[in-house]
Amino acid sequence: MPVKNDAPALPGSRAVAKHVRISPNKARRVVNLVRGLPAKEALTVLQFAPQSASEQVYKVLASAIANAENNERLDPDALLVSEAFVDEGPTLKRFRPRAQGRAYRIRKRTCHITIAVEAVPTARPAKKAAPAKKAAKAAEPKAEPQRTEAEKEGAE
Repeated sequence: MPVKNDAPALPGSRAVAKHVRISPNKARRVVNLVRGLPAKEALTVLQFAPQSASEQVYKVLASAIANAENNERLDPDALLVSEAFVDEGPTLKRFRPRAQGRAYRIRKRTCHITIAVEAVPTARPAKKAAPAKKAAKAAEPKAEPQRTEAEKEGAE
């Protein structure tokens, strides 16, 4: 039975952190910074990001890289953040006493952070074809430089 996406999947790994006590909207802001970046560069971006969610996203990304390195035997320098998304988790509902016997609801939101990394084929430098070109140039007779009419008359 054919699969929906018949493209061959690149080798990779993923990590998920569930029930993280931070708002999904705040976590999405941080995840959007690293989606599509090389894994090592993404770690550096998260290390210096000022948002509080960056610490949690950093841990998940580091775990995904470690999973790829240890379970899949992939080179950590050749990894790319292929997927990164945040889903909403369960909301903890609390009440805050207010004036005149009222109570206001407080929603303590949680989220699930998922990051997937995949191996990117490293670009290998092309084999040098320069010696073949040099040999071809040596076999050709060198052409004389073009002369103007005045130079031709002066030479005769």
